[in-house]
Amino acid sequence: MTLRAVAGYVPAQLAGAVGGAVLANATFGRPPVEWSEHDRFGGHLWLGEVVATAGLLLLIFGLGRTGRERHAPVAIASFIGSAYWFTSSTSFANPAVTIGRAFTEAFAGIAPASVVPFIVAQVVGAAVGLGLVTVLFGAARAGTLRESSP
Repeated sequence: MTLRAVAGYVPAQLAGAVGGAVLANATFGRPPVEWSEHDRFGGHLWLGEVVATAGLLLLIFGLGRTGRERHAPVAIASFIGSAYWFTSSTSFANPAVTIGRAFTEAFAGIAPASVVPFIVAQVVGAAVGLGLVTVLFGAARAGTLRESSP
């Protein structure tokens, strides 16, 4: 991605995550902004985030490298849904999602004090996931996600 694309993408992700939390709160009759008090501070939770983030990136880039991008919508949704249940952290796997979930006291929330360690774990997970992509699929060629044709 270009720096210009990232400059637009990051605020859009954050606005969507926070806006989604505020909207969900309102639709369930809760105050629109309700800071989470769910403490999610612990090594086992951070490890869960590393696993969830690495797995998600391995899936996304693996689909791209094998020419199976058309399966991305169902594969990614299925991964996120199942990762919610198979990781101790409930699979935030995205810094924007982590920040957005700080705006709700619902069961899926995260206390603001727990946000930074989760994001650090996601960065570690991203490095692990991208490393696995390189090991399993080889280094990407410039300008393309795909290594081979379908």
